[in-house]
Amino acid sequence: MDPKIQSVKMRFSIIGNNEQLERAIDIAMQVAPTDLSVLITGESGVGKENFPQIIHQNSARKHKRYIAVNCGAIPEGTIDSELFGHEKGAFTGAISSRNGYFAEADGGTIFLDEVGELPPATQARLLRVLESGEYIKVGSSQVQKTDVRIVAATNVKLQEAIADGRFREDLFYRLNTVPIVIPPLRDRGNDIWMLFRKFAADCADKYKMPTIQMTDEAKEVLLHYSWPGNVRQLKNITEQISILESSREITPEILKRYLPAQNQTNLPALTTQQQSQNSFENEREILYKVLFDMRKDMTDLKKLVNDLMEEQNMPMTDNQANYLNNTDYNMVIHTDNMAKPTPRNRIMEHEHIQDTEEWEELISLGDVERNHILKALKRFDGNRKQTAEALGISERTIYRKMKEYGLDKDF
Repeated sequence: MDPKIQSVKMRFSIIGNNEQLERAIDIAMQVAPTDLSVLITGESGVGKENFPQIIHQNSARKHKRYIAVNCGAIPEGTIDSELFGHEKGAFTGAISSRNGYFAEADGGTIFLDEVGELPPATQARLLRVLESGEYIKVGSSQVQKTDVRIVAATNVKLQEAIADGRFREDLFYRLNTVPIVIPPLRDRGNDIWMLFRKFAADCADKYKMPTIQMTDEAKEVLLHYSWPGNVRQLKNITEQISILESSREITPEILKRYLPAQNQTNLPALTTQQQSQNSFENEREILYKVLFDMRKDMTDLKKLVNDLMEEQNMPMTDNQANYLNNTDYNMVIHTDNMAKPTPRNRIMEHEHIQDTEEWEELISLGDVERNHILKALKRFDGNRKQTAEALGISERTIYRKMKEYGLDKDF
């Protein structure tokens, strides 16, 4: 093994001997002394954030500032101000002028994580910085200069985003001067076992407990799981098992309790890996995805009403039977208030079933949307980035929806 690569892995706590991983480290070290822009691609949770720091620390800019920016976590209305700064009075709340990240990192390095989430107007501004080192503060007409090394990362296939009109082709080629591809954990073979042992030992040391050990059968399960959340998911699960299990010997049965079932999901709003790479511009798409799940809810609802009527020994009218036998459950979508289900027939008024409006409230899509977002957040231990990818929307939308439904207080 190249001693330089080994030194970098030790310095940045990178575990593993996978050939693709070491190739990515080697490229990062080779490009570091230059000022070329770098685009790092890889699935969420593979550890892309380590590579901009490797590049910065091995460059002539290492004594200047290094700033990491999560482009998907900044609201669209303020991202230009965050990146390029603004003048006093440029917008409501701009009580004074301020520098953006490009001014603060002058002479250093900026890491733009989730660059594929940038809005079109910001993409145009970023392209100008890459081409000429020039930018203009929000609310100003004066051109500013900056000398910044840009390293970007994304888990979105930018070629597909270009085809869909969501990302500028000229910006892609400017960012992709030197590409670095980080392999997913499932392709790293025995690195999975090495990472598990490291995380288990760290957790045991932190919480002063014996280190968990795996049987040979459990190790096989560990190595053959697909790890959709990659290194981040492996670390979370290792810590959960270390803390929650009283037995220090982990069997396949114990391990499987912590591994989400592969090729299936309890969340109808979750998408496949290919679908999750599409960024939906409108959160209404979430609602459309869960409409199919409403059929199952209606089936359960019909059974509940039938049982209730039988218990009360009440005959069912033709209208009631028609409603309960209606498996289609027609939906009328109102674009002015997102989406709201409207039954085709009115339900009879009854002491247990009051009126149609009460039923609509019980099965409102707002509640369904909130519940599915909540389930996704719990599934990924509150990780908003993974939740957004699983639901097929941007991280910015997740932040907004969590605030709207009051979920930001719980996660």
